[in-house]
Amino acid sequence: MAPDPYRYFRVEARDLLEQMSQCILEVEKGEGTTDLVSRLLRLAHTLKGAARVVRHKAIADRAHELEDVLGPFRDAAGALPRERIEAMLALVDAMNAEVSRIGQQPAAPGSSATASVCRDNGAGVAARQVEVPQALRADVGEVDRLVVGIGETQGQLGTLRRGLGALDETTRMAETLCAQLDALLASRDRAPLATTAALARALCTRLAQLDRVVMPAAERVERELRQVRGGAERLRLLPASSVFTTLERTARDAAQGSGKRVVMAAAGGELRLDGGLLALVQGALVQLVRNAVAHGIEAEGERARAGKPTSGRVQVTVARQGDRAVFSVADDGRGLDLPAIRRAAQRRGLAAGRDLGADDLTRLLLAGGISTAAEVSGISGRGIGMDVVRDAAARLGGEVSVTSEAGRGATWTLSVPVSLAALDALLVEVDGRAVALPLAGVRRTASVPANDVVHDGERTSVLVEGRPVLFVPLAEPLRVPPRSGVVARRQLSVVVLEGSGGTGAVAVDRLLGTTNIVVHPVPARAPIDAVVMGLALDADNVPQLVLAIDALVDAVQHSARLRRGAVDAQPRLPILIIDDSMTTRMLEQSILESAGYEVELASSAEEGMDMARRRRFGLFLVDVEMPGMDGFTFVSETRKDAELGQVPAFLVTSRNSPDDLRRGLEAGAAAHLIKSEFDQAVLLQKIKAVMG
Repeated sequence: MAPDPYRYFRVEARDLLEQMSQCILEVEKGEGTTDLVSRLLRLAHTLKGAARVVRHKAIADRAHELEDVLGPFRDAAGALPRERIEAMLALVDAMNAEVSRIGQQPAAPGSSATASVCRDNGAGVAARQVEVPQALRADVGEVDRLVVGIGETQGQLGTLRRGLGALDETTRMAETLCAQLDALLASRDRAPLATTAALARALCTRLAQLDRVVMPAAERVERELRQVRGGAERLRLLPASSVFTTLERTARDAAQGSGKRVVMAAAGGELRLDGGLLALVQGALVQLVRNAVAHGIEAEGERARAGKPTSGRVQVTVARQGDRAVFSVADDGRGLDLPAIRRAAQRRGLAAGRDLGADDLTRLLLAGGISTAAEVSGISGRGIGMDVVRDAAARLGGEVSVTSEAGRGATWTLSVPVSLAALDALLVEVDGRAVALPLAGVRRTASVPANDVVHDGERTSVLVEGRPVLFVPLAEPLRVPPRSGVVARRQLSVVVLEGSGGTGAVAVDRLLGTTNIVVHPVPARAPIDAVVMGLALDADNVPQLVLAIDALVDAVQHSARLRRGAVDAQPRLPILIIDDSMTTRMLEQSILESAGYEVELASSAEEGMDMARRRRFGLFLVDVEMPGMDGFTFVSETRKDAELGQVPAFLVTSRNSPDDLRRGLEAGAAAHLIKSEFDQAVLLQKIKAVMG
């Protein structure tokens, strides 16, 4: 087979075109235009030169056209004219199409991808949806073979190293031989024995030299191969940010096509995932972003009447949760149009004779085939968008869900199992075994005196920075019997974890340091606990457990609940602390959380009122003297509300005059606590009386 002359050019061209797309979108925003135009010119010039080297005239010519478009604006300080932006994006799309066609059969006349990109934005979006995922796909087969080969070589080196370890024994045997021969020479004068002794001494010398040379060399090769293997495993992993430029371009094109203004933001791009997974997910995310713009974001006039910024916002977030990657697309638009979904379902005969509620309508929408668009356009209207999302989820074994709030927007979530992912981890030792904790969930580490472990008869906590945190030895959720009792030591190595369900602390034998690991899935039939999210291989190919932070925190809290017995058998509502003093807020939060209550904080009565209307609370703990609305007014206003009036309110203040006490009672406060007489036990007793 002839060598591929475009093998390296394709990689370079796609990288350069990705950077060009990012720059053009930044130029359109009008910030730092001069530097961005200069960078675009450099990128175009580099691509033009590379295309000419491989004799690809079409790409070289279009790169030159891009230079011509940019030339007059080399020193521009503001945003470029829209027609120039469109021209540059069309040229980038055309070059992307050319790169995608390299090595393929020539397109039929009239079906040129370049022509379709340049004709209209809708076709451009469709072309990118097909082409760009190909750029995300690594040669997984080749990378897998490389990883397997390196692993086998590394295993052979381990065998070699064990064999070389026998050199010590051989050296000792030679030394024994020399000693015996020397003894014989001392008693007899035999020339052959003298010769043998000389050879034995030479053998000892050579073996010692071999040991000094071979062992360090073997260790060095093993160390290098370990690094190469780590790099090879990461070759098939791409940062999630690889799809962000395409999604931003999708949001821009959809907004322009529907006459709206939209800003897209993204987070979690540093997470590295399997390229094949990203390729499949990207098509679904493109559809979700397009739907958010077409169906969620309102027109400028409607947003202005609703008191919203004229530009809508679409937020794309990627996160790792246990053994799954979670992609979410949220907008600040009108939310799901349930009446329109109901009408669309009725037109298709899906709601005949049924009174469909919000959950029923959401399920129908997720099933696909329903569109709320008034007419078919290049962006929406055929009701097949959800088919793309659902197909991606089905192929990856994932799930799709949506939450919506009228007037505030909708959030679509695609959750898929992860086959491979790279992440930063903290390595710790438990019972002689190395265990990895994802660094994103590690709040801090500390060496804590054993007397800072508090047993209150119901649970165990450890004091970290003066605050109690639920605590267990890590050996406990791993079901490993701890050696000699971890908490019997004078100093404990403690790791404080933060998950979606709260915080917890675990004690470990030792902290081994941080590293970047590639997480492999647990074999399907392996009997593994929920706290294990995957496996990583150490230098000797021995699997190390990688723990799921959320599940681990849940396990810590569950262990604490078991110790408390039935105290928390009934779920309790959280307590809302409202105080403009950070010191007071933190003190009260520490006391209440150590007593097992969930706490939320507000720094003003206005903020507290907003939070109280969005979530149910079991108690309001309110300062009296605050800027703006004071505590008396907050309590009085909440008593007027049928729902909020059911929540007891305690006033915490330094004012203890009879008038102040009377005013608090008239406002509807259930208790009046004086700061100068503050007693933790009294506070908890009063809270227990009203909350249990």
